[in-house]
Amino acid sequence: MPIADSDIIYEDNHLLAVNKRAGYLVQADPGGDEPLEAMVNKYLTKKYNKPNGAFVGVVHRLDRPVSGLILFAKTSKGLERMQKLFKDREIQKTYWAVVRKAPEQPEGKLVHWLSRDRTQNVTKVHSEQAESRVYAELDYKVLGELDGYYLIEVYPLTGRTHQIRAQLASMGCPIVGDHKYGYPRGSLRRSICLHARKLSFVHPIKKEPIELFAKLPKDGFWDRFEVFYGR
Repeated sequence: MPIADSDIIYEDNHLLAVNKRAGYLVQADPGGDEPLEAMVNKYLTKKYNKPNGAFVGVVHRLDRPVSGLILFAKTSKGLERMQKLFKDREIQKTYWAVVRKAPEQPEGKLVHWLSRDRTQNVTKVHSEQAESRVYAELDYKVLGELDGYYLIEVYPLTGRTHQIRAQLASMGCPIVGDHKYGYPRGSLRRSICLHARKLSFVHPIKKEPIELFAKLPKDGFWDRFEVFYGR
């Protein structure tokens, strides 16, 4: 399914922000499914009537089963400068995650060292530093409970592969639908209840503060958590 105007959160001369649907790949993999990167290229090519195609740069990534806000660059200048902001941790990222078990503390910080098992495509969580492990840190806060589910707002300070999924699972709170990290049932829709909700940063070219929000998916489950907008 191609992206539509309704999927676009923000656009200027250098950047395009998309509300990614769960199940979409960001970049191509050996499976052959069309990635979001290609969909964005088609969208821009058609919108601006570019016979040779549009420039699309992948600034950062979201896991396939994750929904929400993702940025693409429309120029090489925008790509280089946005990637530097992410590398220098000058982007404030906010995610929403739904779990069935409440954390022991309503808010807190998780600090771990992570390693990758590439054969299983999972991230393992460790309490001590060692060779080939990378540092991971996030803050979290429980926003509330609804129908036996708990909505957690997560602020990752590092951007490691599967970081939020692995770290929440490490404290006994796997994300709903995330069978890979211990939730008892997987999702039939290639989705887990993790949503990239907000990005805040200073535009690297305009030098203006930018705050972008991605609305929750209209999927019959996430909709109920719209009552937490504004918290």
